[in-house]
Amino acid sequence: MLEIGRLVKPHGLRGEMIVSLVTNRDERLAPGSVLNTDTGEDLTVLRSSPHQGRFIVTFAELSGIDDAERFRGARLLAAPLVDPDALWIHDLIGSRVEDSRGRVLGTVVGVEANPASDLLVLDGGALIPLRFVVASRPGESVTVEVPDGLLDLTS
Repeated sequence: MLEIGRLVKPHGLRGEMIVSLVTNRDERLAPGSVLNTDTGEDLTVLRSSPHQGRFIVTFAELSGIDDAERFRGARLLAAPLVDPDALWIHDLIGSRVEDSRGRVLGTVVGVEANPASDLLVLDGGALIPLRFVVASRPGESVTVEVPDGLLDLTS
């Protein structure tokens, strides 16, 4: 299960919650979606609407502020989505990175958010913008085409 967001706090008296997503896939909060929590309980989305960069969400299982308060700060978890055109962080971590000539550049240990392009963080300290990824085999390898000299900056 992947963390997709957090139940920040109750909103109002009827059990609605403020939800902060850590994914760019708003459909995770579509009516009917069932989300796991790190408390071990499942929550079913009845309604959601954007609100000041977050969402106000009504869950079927929460009927009042006391119900909602029990979930304050809880993490929301869901199974990975299947989208063959997307690169998923959980598939990139641990993958071998090689250039288009087959030279191994390292292993992905993280992905750093960056306004211009998110960055692959390699075990040797190199940072490679995701826009240079040309192919990937989820959980195995990532092929990149980097401009000459980019990796010389980390040496």
